Amino acid sequence: MAEIYRQQKEMYEEEKNRIDHRIVSINQPHIRPIVRGKTGSAVEFGGKISISVYENYVFLDKLSWDNFNESTHLREQVKKYYQLMGYYPIIIHVDAIYKTRANRAYCKEKGIKMNGPALGRPKKNLIKEEKKEARENEKVRNRVEGKLGEGKRRYGLNKIMTKLPSTSITVISLTFLVMNLSYLYRQVLLIFLCQVLEIKYIFEISIRKSYYTIGNKQEKLILISAC
Repeated sequence: MAEIYRQQKEMYEEEKNRIDHRIVSINQPHIRPIVRGKTGSAVEFGGKISISVYENYVFLDKLSWDNFNESTHLREQVKKYYQLMGYYPIIIHVDAIYKTRANRAYCKEKGIKMNGPALGRPKKNLIKEEKKEARENEKVRNRVEGKLGEGKRRYGLNKIMTKLPSTSITVISLTFLVMNLSYLYRQVLLIFLCQVLEIKYIFEISIRKSYYTIGNKQEKLILISAC
C-alpha cells in the first residue's frame, strides 16, 4: 500500500498520467498493463510469453510480467534449438515482428531461411510456385497460433487463478508440459494402432507433416511467436 500511495502521490504532484512499474492490482502487484492494440482489448494484464514450436511440441522460451519486444529474443531461441538438436534449422517460420534486418542478417549468417518475402519492394507478378510456397509457409506458421488457442480453450491458459508470480509461472509451464505430454500420448497411441491394424502408412504420413522437405533432405522446423 505504501508503494501505491507513493506512485499516486508522485503522479499527482508532477501532473503526469504514467509511472514506471505502476501497480494496478493490490493482490498481484507484479502485474503490469501491456498495450497490445487488439480489437476489443487495447490493454491486457498478465504475463507475456514467447514460445517456439517444433515437431508439434511447444517450448516456453520467455515469460515476463513486463512488456518486451519479442523480436530481440530470436537469437536466444535459435541458440536453444541448436543446443537441443545439435544443428541449426533449415527454415524458421516467424511472425512479421521478427523480420528485422538484424534477425535476417543473423539467419543468413547461420544458413537459416526465414519465411516470407525479402526486404524491399514486393514483386508485382509472383509465379505460381512462389504463391504456393507463401501459402504453405503461412499454414505452417499458423501452428503457433493454433497451439496458443489450444492452450487457452482446452488447458485454461487464459484462466490462471494463482496470485504469486512464482506459482503463476509454474502453472503456465505445467500447462505447456501437459500439452506436450498429450501430444506424445497421441503419437504413441497412433504407433500402437498402426502396429495392431498393420496400417504403416498412416504413421509415416503424420510424421512427414512435421518436417520441411528441401530436395531429398528433411529438417525439423522451428516456429516462434509471442502472446
